[in-house]
Amino acid sequence: MKHRLVFFLLLHCSLFAAQPNFVWIIADDMSPDIAAYGAKGVKTPHLDRLAAQGCRYTRAYSSAPVCSSSRSAFILGCYQTTTGLHPHDTENPQPLAAPYVPLPVLLQKAGYFVTNAPAPGTIRSGKKITKAKTHYNFAHDAKTLFDGDDWRRRRPGQPFFAQFQISEPHRPFPVPETFDEAALQTIELPPNYPDHPLMRRDWYAYQRSVEVVDAHVGRIVEQLESEGVFNDTIVMFFADHGRAMPWGKQWLSVEGLQVPLIMRGPGIGPNHVESRLVSLIDLAPSMLRCAGEAVPSWMEGRDVLGAVFPDRDCIFAARDRCGDAMDRIRAIITQDAWLVQNFHPQLSRLHWSSYKEEQYPGMPLLRVLHVENQLDTLQASWLAPTRSEIEFFDLQNDSQGLHNLATDPSQTNRVEFLRGRLDDWIATMHDLGVNGDPATEPPLAEIQKDKRQTYQKVWHKRLQKTEPSDAERLEWWMKEYRLLP
Repeated sequence: MKHRLVFFLLLHCSLFAAQPNFVWIIADDMSPDIAAYGAKGVKTPHLDRLAAQGCRYTRAYSSAPVCSSSRSAFILGCYQTTTGLHPHDTENPQPLAAPYVPLPVLLQKAGYFVTNAPAPGTIRSGKKITKAKTHYNFAHDAKTLFDGDDWRRRRPGQPFFAQFQISEPHRPFPVPETFDEAALQTIELPPNYPDHPLMRRDWYAYQRSVEVVDAHVGRIVEQLESEGVFNDTIVMFFADHGRAMPWGKQWLSVEGLQVPLIMRGPGIGPNHVESRLVSLIDLAPSMLRCAGEAVPSWMEGRDVLGAVFPDRDCIFAARDRCGDAMDRIRAIITQDAWLVQNFHPQLSRLHWSSYKEEQYPGMPLLRVLHVENQLDTLQASWLAPTRSEIEFFDLQNDSQGLHNLATDPSQTNRVEFLRGRLDDWIATMHDLGVNGDPATEPPLAEIQKDKRQTYQKVWHKRLQKTEPSDAERLEWWMKEYRLLP
């Protein structure tokens, strides 16, 4: 019996040694606003170090521009519209239907010790955060989905998959005690945003929150190094979707979907830059391949860490209900173009979102400046009362995807080709968002009523008014950011 036990342990240690460790460091709501990506006015030495040691992906995108839909997709390795997990903030989550199995469970079956934890020492709103974010749109028990919250409790030699959830730079951004005027002027606002002091200060606060992310990354790397596993571990840093600004989060825009993605570890050479298309749903199948496991046939992501990079010509993204803001939008992204289909073009980009109206100073600012005719033509066009059914952006000449060329005769062939590809994807993948929310969700009117009441409570606490005007909310934000006494 003793010899059998020794043989068993040796066998398992040899198997563990052949499997790399994996670490996911996931930021909330962050675009590639890192110095290594060329961002100005932000200091990110720890992330820059990871990028220098490994690969920086310049064309990485989430499959949804909002947390729970994106997270539900990348933990399964397939689009949220395929699994019916497309609405953001599912009110009545259901167990996963067959054959879908989350990546943590698949790796547990492969012998991995799987954990999920907040970044070490996370303090949010003055309180230490001890519970890690999952925010999946399916019912799950964290006690079975994960083996714990500390990868260091694994058996000796056992490979591990550790997730670290960083709550920054999710709103609300902490308002800095002081604002560096020189740094404020270096901020490069996208041209579809007004150059207004409040917008600059809000962006400045966002950048400081990005620097908090970097500090968390430094502490995670220090933990891995102190335990002697850093060089044996594939570390992946990414965000669940783009930055929480008016035209970013919740929209199928470059700002809403493009994310930082940095990988370093065994088999990944230093100072590499990958400019081919990557989706966050590629991470799960890539890890399974690295672990020597088969990739389930239902996974729609592709292995981006194998010997042959999947040099595909396009990826897709989708947006559906976000809280109380019902919508349906689909996008196809290629190396040089971006096409968006709005299934509810009668809606404005400013149609009601309680979350944004609570948390974004830019929302009342945009409306007030629009009424005062202080927006230029491009900025005002983003506030139009309706949207085009089709939007087309030439990324070769418009990398931020701001100028819609869908009606330009010179682009007709490209538009029609991409529309056909998008239609084919929707039909082939049996897009479950076609009918809106799953039948298990409450009526939209009920969701909207509850969210509106929360909004009213927030503003009553701030202004003693449940339905303040845009001007009143703007004045509150101006005071909050110390632009008014």
